[in-house]
Amino acid sequence: MRFRRNRTPKVVPNQEQMSLTEHLAELRMRIIRAALAIMIGMVVVLAMYDHVLNFVLGPYRSLCRSKPDDYCAGAYNRQTDTVSLAILDPVEGLATRFRVAFYGGMILALPVVLWQIWKFVTPALHKNERKYAVSFVLASVVLFGFGGLVAFYTLEAALEFLINWAGQDVQQVFRVSSYIRLVTLMIVAFGVGFIAPVLLVGLELIGVLTPRALLKAWRYALVAIFLISAVITPSGDPISLFALAVPMTVLYFLAILVGWLVLRSRHRRQAKEEEASNSPAAPESSASAARD
Repeated sequence: MRFRRNRTPKVVPNQEQMSLTEHLAELRMRIIRAALAIMIGMVVVLAMYDHVLNFVLGPYRSLCRSKPDDYCAGAYNRQTDTVSLAILDPVEGLATRFRVAFYGGMILALPVVLWQIWKFVTPALHKNERKYAVSFVLASVVLFGFGGLVAFYTLEAALEFLINWAGQDVQQVFRVSSYIRLVTLMIVAFGVGFIAPVLLVGLELIGVLTPRALLKAWRYALVAIFLISAVITPSGDPISLFALAVPMTVLYFLAILVGWLVLRSRHRRQAKEEEASNSPAAPESSASAARD
């Protein structure tokens, strides 16, 4: 006769019940997994470095293709449709390769990194907070990616403006590290600028700001948006400034609309709950009255 041993289910400790040592062990595990994902992404980008660099050079190549031969100072080859960048340091090429691999690895590993952050933070959140957290994370990722695309496709016009204003007697010879740095800073600046409305919506939900107050201050907000765009735009050209400021303005008013809709829905739900709690008790049933 066989006896089957009862197995007790494994209990996962709650975030509030975990000790400091367990918190640190959990955080270390999440960091290690995120770092491994970034390293794997770096290896993938290193293996495809030539293709990645060719893609990043797309705006510069498109600009040189549309201009005369002497416009890019011999950096563009029309026969092969390629552009070449300069290296003024023996280690600059290797350092740039690893820098591109690191940035690309972070982009490829972004879903894994966000998942590890989410798994670490989720046990400490309530049900409503988890719902808002998912919406905020998804909105931030989408807006950051959209801002990066806008920056990348605005880069050609920005480069043309910078080359034209450099002077007729100045020959443009771009260093590979300088070009990669410009592209990276442009993408980061536009991405951060595009996720700023998510912060405004968060401040509206916790009661720090109200949609009415943001709508009244729209003139000051426009001035602040253009000043911030002028400061964080690495190229400093007016084309990039307007390409960043105009979408930020649209997103500012969109944040006011989203905050107003969410707060109105919350107030209606609270009013229904209060009405239900203040309603008189239901009369006793006829069967209960008959027993009495």
